[in-house]
Amino acid sequence: MGNQQMKAVIIPEFGAAEVLRPAAVDIPEPGPGQVAIDVDYAGANFAEILYRQGLVDVALPFVPGIEVSGRIRALGPGVEGFAPGDPVAALTIVRSGGYAEVVVTAAELAVPFDPSRLNPVVAAAVPSNSTTAFLVLDRVARIEPGDSVLVHAAAGGVGSQFGRVARLLGAGRVVGTVGSPAKIAVAESFGYDEVILRDDLASAGQFDIVVDMVGGGTRRASLDRLAPMGRMVVMGNASGGPDVGLSANELWFTNKTVSGFNLAAFAAVHPAETGVALRRAVDAVTAGALEVRVATLSLDRAAEAHRRIESGSTTGKLVLEVASHGVA
Repeated sequence: MGNQQMKAVIIPEFGAAEVLRPAAVDIPEPGPGQVAIDVDYAGANFAEILYRQGLVDVALPFVPGIEVSGRIRALGPGVEGFAPGDPVAALTIVRSGGYAEVVVTAAELAVPFDPSRLNPVVAAAVPSNSTTAFLVLDRVARIEPGDSVLVHAAAGGVGSQFGRVARLLGAGRVVGTVGSPAKIAVAESFGYDEVILRDDLASAGQFDIVVDMVGGGTRRASLDRLAPMGRMVVMGNASGGPDVGLSANELWFTNKTVSGFNLAAFAAVHPAETGVALRRAVDAVTAGALEVRVATLSLDRAAEAHRRIESGSTTGKLVLEVASHGVA
């Protein structure tokens, strides 16, 4: 008898959004320290576009999907604290696989939640972006009370989380940038004191912390906005622009720091610490201290979700409905 199979959306070859295909794949089993999750919803993220484009080295065919909400299906050897049927929000970023009916991840990267207090649709949009905001500001940028913070792409999925998380961590002035005037009002609603066009960055003043997921010319301009002893965190290249060289001697003479952050690499090495940040994010959203706005598409519309994200037209977060719940 062959392995049991499930429905999934796969990347059979690298390319445009149209390469995404529905497929039947084997149901994964949890190994030591892992849990298997029956997926209800899966977040759609820019990271999955990088996989699809071949910019991340993955073996094909590949099931993308770096975050989910669902219910515990099975426990691997040595796992305690969960029971089958428990609702969880989980990071699946280390191995991916969220665009499927069942996914496996480290038990440390799954956090229980109460569906009566946190909508499972929203829960699927918390693990990647909200966790990243806590880790980047607290662990990498070492935010201190009163620090001024500049965040690029403030209306996007991850940018939408940084404004309020910065406030929760004690920031003073929090400014976001966007690429078009149409996004200013949306980004302002995400907790920023001020939202400006990236083209107007030169007049924004100086900041203790800059978070750059845009890259290209914005990266060089961001370094110029750093105050002495300022920290810039590089965590993306959404512009698709060429890499920008930064002078180590310039950092030396100006007392500035540039760090990189990649959630997948961090979670692979520090799953327990990542899980702590994930729980912190889930608790903040559940309590209403942090807002995650979502729009929902069915799993078979994953290609459309990718096109929307690539076009830069999205605000907030897109979530794919994997199980059938009748959600529009």
